[in-house]
Amino acid sequence: MTAALLDGKTLAAQLRLQLRQQIETQMAQGQAPPGLAVIIVGEDPASQIYVRHKRTACTEIGILSTVHILPTATPESELLTLLDQLNENQQIHGILVQLPLPAHINTQTVLERIHPHKDVDGFHPYNVGRLVLRMPLLRSCTPKGIMTLLQKNNIPLTGQDAVIIGQSNIVGRPMALELLAARCTITVCHSRTRDLSAKVRQADILVVAIGQAEFVHGDWLKPGAVVIDVGMNRLPDGRLVGDVHGASAIEKASWITPVPGGVGPMTIASLLENTVQAAYSNHSPS
Repeated sequence: MTAALLDGKTLAAQLRLQLRQQIETQMAQGQAPPGLAVIIVGEDPASQIYVRHKRTACTEIGILSTVHILPTATPESELLTLLDQLNENQQIHGILVQLPLPAHINTQTVLERIHPHKDVDGFHPYNVGRLVLRMPLLRSCTPKGIMTLLQKNNIPLTGQDAVIIGQSNIVGRPMALELLAARCTITVCHSRTRDLSAKVRQADILVVAIGQAEFVHGDWLKPGAVVIDVGMNRLPDGRLVGDVHGASAIEKASWITPVPGGVGPMTIASLLENTVQAAYSNHSPS
């Protein structure tokens, strides 16, 4: 068996085209283009590259994006004041604070300061709570992109055993909620999980998001498993690899996401979808 690739790059391009057409239709009816504000605190090169990719995608489909680059030493109070201003700005429909933030800034305080209906990352407790209650509005981008990738490739979900390695608020926990809502049976694994390989061997669907290069090997996999590799790790020789050992996994899985070109493009596509939804859907909490 050789796994088929879950091509996030191609699907993301299709989604961007659909979003551009939606924006053009809305603007033809007299509505303003969606506006996205991105905030970077500090000079982390990886964050700046990722934000540049987001801005390029925004420009492609007609979202007006602005970037606020703040010094590393920016006080938390100053960042919160900027968020208050953006919350009140009617031309800004989505606000994204690039993570991680410097250690002196409380990440949760910052994320909760963003108004829920502008929370296009889907990190605010309001939006996470809506997902828990199976009433989703703005959904966390990476899990949402993974669900779109699975659904567009007609991969069965109902009744499947899904194993997630990683319990972060950004990927692991909302991913579990997404798959649970799709009627999968969920196991979430983490650093204290015993006999991890045995848990993985039970998985019809495996999502790996731990940030450790090639951690999961193909001999851990159930034959025919669907493997979603969220990781992006650069090896000393310069190669980009995921959290799954791709060469061995591809011989065991039925479907697998490539790295790069799998989950990453779908995450950005989901951010664009959330921004368009925030601009053109009335879903603000009372």
